[in-house]
Amino acid sequence: MHKSTSSSSLGPGGLDIAQSFFKPIEKSSPPTPLNGHVKITIVGAGNVGMAIAQTILTQDLVDELVLLDANPEKLRGEVLDLQHAAAFLPRTTILAATDYAATAGSGLCIITAGARQSPGESRLNLMQRNVALFRGIVPPLAKWSPEAVLMVVSNPVDVLTYVAWKLSGFPSNRIIGSGTNLDSSRFRFLIADHLDVNAQDVQAYIVGEHGDSSVALWSSISVGGVPVLSFLERQQIPYELETLEQIRKEVVQSAYEVISLKGYTSWAIGYSVAGLARTILRDQRRIHPVSVLAKGFYGIENGDVFLSLPAQLGRSGVLGVTNVHLTEEESRRLQESAETIMEVQSQLGI
Repeated sequence: MHKSTSSSSLGPGGLDIAQSFFKPIEKSSPPTPLNGHVKITIVGAGNVGMAIAQTILTQDLVDELVLLDANPEKLRGEVLDLQHAAAFLPRTTILAATDYAATAGSGLCIITAGARQSPGESRLNLMQRNVALFRGIVPPLAKWSPEAVLMVVSNPVDVLTYVAWKLSGFPSNRIIGSGTNLDSSRFRFLIADHLDVNAQDVQAYIVGEHGDSSVALWSSISVGGVPVLSFLERQQIPYELETLEQIRKEVVQSAYEVISLKGYTSWAIGYSVAGLARTILRDQRRIHPVSVLAKGFYGIENGDVFLSLPAQLGRSGVLGVTNVHLTEEESRRLQESAETIMEVQSQLGI
């Protein structure tokens, strides 16, 4: 009698294909049980937090949304404004809270609270101001929602994701930083603009630090399934590495440009984080470049450091990291990016 194979079919020699594509991160734990009532907490009702809240509400992702902020008047005003749109939105309970007890039982906690980045200020300069803030945020979130996935959006996101991991005591797979998910979206947009194609047809990743030492994975870029650099070489179309590097620099500078023009970024990060929330809560197992515990990947061995790698996400957070082929140059730059973050972490005393 013919026996059908499962969806995680075995390749030649019994090789589990899924396991060869994805490698689990260190210090992770098994998936948490699914709960029928989906609840999200967003800490910080500033421009970023509200853009995330608004986008999540329009996508019908949750039954209950809790907004927590230290400023009760602004918070109440923001929640009232959202509640007044109830007739135009999927039915969701929206709560304003200054007490962490209201966050109990959240499946996903998103931290956006933090000092705002000033024009021209690097993300790493925000570190010390935000670490102190996290000491008052992360432990109560972990206490009231011990099974939650914790997502950090506040900058400097890689360092603060590490801080959240240490303060929460959570397994590493349930701690995620929004990382270079938005950088990669900007990257795809710029490449699509250069080639005059739809950005959704571009597969391209920015990895490493969410900041100046980020790494563009040029060797793995494809458009409509066609690897770009090898296509250019086969067609003998000349390209210069300086041109490619300029596109990466545009990605890094684009956030600074938005900040200098309007004072802050909000809409793009709102869509980015809502997309991550959808992948996690719906267990979609999509691959996103987000900040994860990177030890053991791509030659990063010295210490626990969080930086962005192409990670498969689902209900239990990080399911694994994609084994993307890197050139020697890309691997070297990624390790240098890890060292940049490690240098900052060494000053924290956590």
